[in-house]
Amino acid sequence: MKLTIKKELLLNALNKVSKAISTKNLIPVLAGIKFEVKKKRLILTASDNDITIQTMIEANDDDFKIESEGSIIIQGKYILDIVRKLPDQYINIEVVDELKILIYTENSEFNLNGISESEYPNIGLEESKKKVHIKASIFKDIVNQTAFAASNEESKPVLTGINFNIVGDVLECNSTDSYRLARKVVKLESASEENYNIVIPSHNILEFSRIIDDEDGDIELHVFNNKILFKTGNLKFESRLINGTYPNTSNLLPEDSNLIVSTNLNAFYDVIDRVSILTSDKEKNIVTLETKGDILVLKSSSVEIGRVEEKMPITKNNDEDIKISFSAKYMMEALKSFSTETVDIHFVGEIKPILIKSSEDETLTQLVLPIRTY
Repeated sequence: MKLTIKKELLLNALNKVSKAISTKNLIPVLAGIKFEVKKKRLILTASDNDITIQTMIEANDDDFKIESEGSIIIQGKYILDIVRKLPDQYINIEVVDELKILIYTENSEFNLNGISESEYPNIGLEESKKKVHIKASIFKDIVNQTAFAASNEESKPVLTGINFNIVGDVLECNSTDSYRLARKVVKLESASEENYNIVIPSHNILEFSRIIDDEDGDIELHVFNNKILFKTGNLKFESRLINGTYPNTSNLLPEDSNLIVSTNLNAFYDVIDRVSILTSDKEKNIVTLETKGDILVLKSSSVEIGRVEEKMPITKNNDEDIKISFSAKYMMEALKSFSTETVDIHFVGEIKPILIKSSEDETLTQLVLPIRTY
């Protein structure tokens, strides 16, 4: 195997696949990246058994030339550091004596020990005949607006994922940790041939979301029994699925509300942020919200620290008032998922879930459970 490649091109590809390298893996070969040169292309693959990422670079005379084909496993950490730190525009990679890798430029030369590709697990990354299409920009929105609400508790594995429910041309995504719920419902450009109800680990889907761009266009979803493959352009990303039935979150959403408070999103966020400064328990950081006519009062207090109170103007849909307490952290994370100017806070009662919506974006719903303070 021998090739000359533009540094920028190789580094971009290595940055993507290296997200699948695990330093804690018990199988040493999985700390490496598989380099495969064949049919005028370089294929890079990395896997930690949980996710697998593969990307492909097509050879052309300007940025990437192939002198001979072949394949080898190169230690991921070292190849990434070497390529990142070399100052040259072009890098040469050559396999000598079967398992020795020579990485050189005009003034630098690195010799690395490689691993035979025969030791690498057989990774198929097969595609399904029935695939679902979704725009990259919409996909990134879905992940950014839901993933944060997934649970970190491994004792409830199914809640550590994002639930993708596809029926026809409607994709509904839910994530919950039992104290809050994020829901995004989008209409797909074309209907899915099959209905799917799957749970994807939130950590994995966040990783995929980070390595794609809005400009990537279409993403294909290939769903299998225990895994899902995302494909966009020259990139393939495979993740395991979480076994188990996702709870029916529709039961959590109140059908009607007694009071709807409308307010400027940024102003509301900033007030909660300031009021939460004096909360003593950073995990719960409880703030109390109270409406008094067209004024919203937010306060928090701590015996050890002190108390704070802030007021802001609001509009309401009726004359009812409410007093309710909630986690500032959860409310702020819910508000951060909206990119609208205003939000509508729906209240049903002091111990009933709080719904956050916006008339400017009807695809997104956030729910935060109140906290009893007595």
